[in-house]
Amino acid sequence: MARAGQITFKEFRSRFASEDDCRNYLFHQRFPNGFQCPKCGCKEYYLVKSRHICQCKQCRRQTSVTAGTVMHHTHLPLTTWFWAIYLCATDKRGVSAVGLARQLELSYESAWSLLARIRKAMRDRDQNYLLNGVIEMDEAYLGAPKRGRKCGRGTTRKKMAVEVSKTEDDHPLFLHMQMIPDVSTVTLQKVIDENVAPNSVIECDGYSTYPRLKNVQVKASKYSEDILKWVHMAISNFKAFMLGTYHGSCGDYQPYLDEFCFRFNRRFHPEQLFSRLFRAVATSCVLLS
Repeated sequence: MARAGQITFKEFRSRFASEDDCRNYLFHQRFPNGFQCPKCGCKEYYLVKSRHICQCKQCRRQTSVTAGTVMHHTHLPLTTWFWAIYLCATDKRGVSAVGLARQLELSYESAWSLLARIRKAMRDRDQNYLLNGVIEMDEAYLGAPKRGRKCGRGTTRKKMAVEVSKTEDDHPLFLHMQMIPDVSTVTLQKVIDENVAPNSVIECDGYSTYPRLKNVQVKASKYSEDILKWVHMAISNFKAFMLGTYHGSCGDYQPYLDEFCFRFNRRFHPEQLFSRLFRAVATSCVLLS
């Protein structure tokens, strides 16, 4: 399966031209070491060709290649899923539901649901990582403020926490962005506990919340532009990403944050983004209603 690491448009069209081509590729992504029953672990199965499912020889459970993933119970052809993943992966600006609906001849609702599932797979994939070492951390604000309301940290605009881990030579390594209800110590401590390894160094501005954080070493400076350049760059790029592709504000920013972080964290290997994104979709869990 190594060839999927780098795939051209011409090769994509020839390799995934039919439902059987897509199904076979998906099977090998889901079961790289051969089929294993999700219920009993048995590796022997019958292939029910008429329904495209695997039936376990031991417990008789029937499993499709999409079962348990974000593609579960999909009514869209697998070729449509593959095209959507390819379009998402090959356009660094991302693709909107309107644009995807137009290119794949789908309804807006189908395109929106498909992208929501793909973004969930992106989020699930990056949740496996903890930031560690030296980490820049700051908050940012999204959306338009209400007229006459406060500015700064007291604003009614939506808030997000941003963390960027760095290499020893001060280059950005891994990015995490998360919507938060406020910038209180309790909220930021929860962000730290869920996404940062213990004893990491947090570089931040001089806001009073940060010195109260536990399980990390806090390095605060009033001159945040000197030590938070990568966080500020990520925030600026995300706002440009939203403005260019999605035309600014939206109801729920978190799925777009997940997509932006997924792309940022794999920026050194853009030619492998299709295979990595597809692997995330193939190994993700079912969307919760």
